[in-house]
Amino acid sequence: MATNSAFVIVGAGLAGAKAAQTLREEGFDGPVVLLGEEGERPYERPPLSKGYLLGKDERETVYVHPSQWYAERDVDLRLGTTVTAIDPAGHEVALADGSRLGYAKLLLTTGSSPRRLPAPGADLDGVHYLRRLSDSDRIKEALRSASRIVVIGAGWIGLETAAAARTAGVEVTVLETAELPLLRVLGREVAQVFADLHTDHGVDLRCGVKVAEITANGGHANGVLLADGSRIDADAVIVGVGITPNTRLATDAGLDVDNGIRVDAHLRTSHPDIHAAGDVANAFHPLLGKHIRVEHWANALNQPRTAAKAMLGQDVTYERLPYFFTDQYDLGMEYTGFVEPDGYDQVVFRGRTDTREFIAFWLAEGRVLAGMHVNVWDVTEPIRALVTSGRPADPAWLADPDMSLSDLLDRPAPTGR
Repeated sequence: MATNSAFVIVGAGLAGAKAAQTLREEGFDGPVVLLGEEGERPYERPPLSKGYLLGKDERETVYVHPSQWYAERDVDLRLGTTVTAIDPAGHEVALADGSRLGYAKLLLTTGSSPRRLPAPGADLDGVHYLRRLSDSDRIKEALRSASRIVVIGAGWIGLETAAAARTAGVEVTVLETAELPLLRVLGREVAQVFADLHTDHGVDLRCGVKVAEITANGGHANGVLLADGSRIDADAVIVGVGITPNTRLATDAGLDVDNGIRVDAHLRTSHPDIHAAGDVANAFHPLLGKHIRVEHWANALNQPRTAAKAMLGQDVTYERLPYFFTDQYDLGMEYTGFVEPDGYDQVVFRGRTDTREFIAFWLAEGRVLAGMHVNVWDVTEPIRALVTSGRPADPAWLADPDMSLSDLLDRPAPTGR
């Protein structure tokens, strides 16, 4: 039984596991308790819609640590354990079995949950949402038996599962309410690249549509009815319409919550002994000068290291730029930076979008806010340097494939800016 010297982590995903790892690496020798609702030890989520779903990666590769790692480092990993409440004043968490667990410091890595489709039939048998390892297992099985599926939502999860389905030889229809897939994330110029990618691979991509109902036969989903009255047959339906941060514990405990658990640059919540990291954390970013919540793997990987060090009293802040990646068919992409919808005034391309080998730069007032490289490699660090420098960059230089990205930082700022 942990005492009030314990560091307790609620949420046994990648973020929680990395926080526990950092505590031990930094020399903390007190009790570390890692609480997870699932029966699986901590695992990474990207393979669930990529390599694991495609059958390229073995199950064991998705886990953060080998099974013996936790015992060897004296991390008390409790799976199948639900936290029902936090008592910040008493420094305790309440568990579903009625017991209470004291803590000296608490870290919330509670992640997020898939949004349910707001339409009749959203929870029928044969309708899949992808968040957990068991979800990926069910979708993988569906792809083995289905001849046609419908994917609702053309975000990252929707497009990656669509690519997996097409790779498996399944007929795929993708339904999206916006004019293009990933429109809010990438803007029109780059979103068109992903629209073309999927249509070139035989996906029936339908944008600007609204789902009215998922239809059924014998209680199993058999198609999707659109608001215009048309219907699409399907053996299975995959829904990817976004995620919602799991903030109930924080809200009930009286912590500041606003699009996630609001934390400072040290990842500290409104209570000094409680921190938050990963999908659930809406963190102040010193470089960007604003709070942002990032729903990507790199945040779950890196943010907990800062949170754990801060819990130990170290003066650290989280300043890494957002980063994410995707693999779809023969397209590999990495993105570094942060751009809000309509927060840029120019996109500069280096390379060719038609062959899908290029770098895209998002600019505002001449400064690079973000860069994305598609089937072009080893440029993440110079892109990060361009963004963090804050210096104006000449669009002609950015577009010139003969100009080294690293050399751009040594060039004089363009005149007239």
